[in-house]
Amino acid sequence: MRADDLEYMPKTQERLAQEGTTFSNAFVSYSQCCPSRASILRGQYTHNHQVLSNAAPDGGFEKFYVQGHEGSTVATWLQSAGYSTVLMGKYLNGYPGSGDASYVPPGWDEWYGRIESVNVSGYKDYFLNENGSVVFHGNSDDDYYTDVLARTAQDYVRRIAPTEQPFFMYVAVGAPHVPQTPARRHKDMLAGETVPRSPSFNEADVSDKPRLIRRLSSLTNDEIAEVDETYRDRLRSLQAVDEMVEQLIDELQEQGVLDNTYIIFMSDNGREQGEHRIKEGKSRPYEESIRVPLVVRGPGVPAEHTSSEVALNTDLAPTFADLAGATAPDFIDGRSLKPLLSAKKPPTTWRDAFLIESYPGGEADNAEKQTDRRSFFGIRTSQYKYVEYVTGTKELYDLPADPYELDNYYQDVDPALYDNLQSRLEALKSCAGASCQEAEDEQ
Repeated sequence: MRADDLEYMPKTQERLAQEGTTFSNAFVSYSQCCPSRASILRGQYTHNHQVLSNAAPDGGFEKFYVQGHEGSTVATWLQSAGYSTVLMGKYLNGYPGSGDASYVPPGWDEWYGRIESVNVSGYKDYFLNENGSVVFHGNSDDDYYTDVLARTAQDYVRRIAPTEQPFFMYVAVGAPHVPQTPARRHKDMLAGETVPRSPSFNEADVSDKPRLIRRLSSLTNDEIAEVDETYRDRLRSLQAVDEMVEQLIDELQEQGVLDNTYIIFMSDNGREQGEHRIKEGKSRPYEESIRVPLVVRGPGVPAEHTSSEVALNTDLAPTFADLAGATAPDFIDGRSLKPLLSAKKPPTTWRDAFLIESYPGGEADNAEKQTDRRSFFGIRTSQYKYVEYVTGTKELYDLPADPYELDNYYQDVDPALYDNLQSRLEALKSCAGASCQEAEDEQ
């Protein structure tokens, strides 16, 4: 889900954004499903958790598992602090790998994890591991994936609230991921919507871009029509998520626990949809890939507030731990957002920069994978984005002056600015734990 998709979720805006804080600068450091989800669970940059892609041997659930990462995640920390923990939906790509389909990872008291190691069609005809029992959900409207998770979440709240035990619920829907199938009730909505035609849409001149962009032809009218239809289905698929948010908040309120519950809404990556001639995709350094929605509602969180501080997917785990009073390990690269979730004066020191990463095995054709053309490291500050590809290509954008990243002016960069960005990037590439926070802070 891209940050701008939130405009089409009126219930989420009303029940979360208007009652809480929206982060206008929320990002993921690696715009790829499994690496980003590993960062959410562990609070680490990808170069530290080493889940480099969506599939084994370099990534996916199996890479997370064999490294023993499941022994220390946000679930184990909160469970140790006395929380009841539950996961619903997508865990990590390829789960449970070649292992037992009834496997439940440590730290989770209840488990409704989607089994991704078999061929499934997306929003119907899929399997869930429901507390150790493999359950098939078929092709009826009642089996629609988002709705099943919504009902499961409401049922959990109804059961856990009367116990007065604190709980941590991780609900990971699929929408608007491909095949972006909307619920039947939403399939005809938004018929006139088209992808935003930003200045970077079907970019006219890509001569200053990396080779994998330069070789892309301008999108044809038929291709643009296809992008628009995919966009409409993505937005339609989000309507069930929008309803789920409202239903879950209503259930929390009915059970008397809403005022004592933090609700955090975020995506694991963004998506290109015609920008820079990229018909569809992610794993890019561009804003459409790395910028995501982030909205927080909860006790003491100011309503109708927008925070411009930079928030990352690496911040979720330490934030959950901080809010729950749990002990988090020293290996965490991110930082708790709790200081930003109050009406008090924000902290005087916060990150000014963060690392952007991409490794082989992302969304690319075989030729690109073999040459690693999509592997890069970059740094994004409040003003600049500087990217180094493994092929030697470099990109530099002045974001306030060029927010759509049209003009790569690396060849004309001031040497002093280049040296500063390059040295900061080197520090971020090798950082771990507290040193990541030091490298991110304004210098």
